[in-house]
Amino acid sequence: MGILRELRQRARSFAGPLAVACAIGYLGYHAIQGDRGLLTWLQLSYQAEKARTTLAVSRAEEIRLARRVTLLRADGLDPDMLDERARAVLNLAHPDDVVVFVDSPAAR
Repeated sequence: MGILRELRQRARSFAGPLAVACAIGYLGYHAIQGDRGLLTWLQLSYQAEKARTTLAVSRAEEIRLARRVTLLRADGLDPDMLDERARAVLNLAHPDDVVVFVDSPAAR
């Protein structure tokens, strides 16, 4: 009977530290892998930076297109821009023009 009592005493002395170690392991795992853990935070930071870059590109494109639109308005009409757009839309060229065909990046 002495052996069983000895085993029970040792099990009780290990139960507390073992429970604390399991709790630390559980919390540590979820601090790294959990829904609000370190890896998720890094992934969301990457996605936010990617979205900021896309937003900057979109805003630059918007500014470029807005400038082209202002050149086509009646109050600030640029004759060269009007001529360019008319030729592009109508797919026409003047007989004295030299036409150079360039492959678009999408066709490559």
